[in-house]
Amino acid sequence: MDLIIGNEILNFIGATIRWIFGTVVRTILKKPKYTFKEYLRGPKNSKDWFDKTAHEFNNKWIALVFIGIVVSLIVKFT
Repeated sequence: MDLIIGNEILNFIGATIRWIFGTVVRTILKKPKYTFKEYLRGPKNSKDWFDKTAHEFNNKWIALVFIGIVVSLIVKFT
């Protein structure tokens, strides 16, 4: 149960980072934006395996990298 909750937290953190970055870049480039749910779970109604699993995988890695950077900055400056 704890692992599932941890995975969801990492998925949420990574999706939030991707959504913020994607929204800023797509606003600057004047392209259509994706919803937060698409960053969190992938495109709606997609039957592609990659769409269902890759978004969550990417979110978790981005969250781990982000947490690593934050921890290293905290350690460095304290």
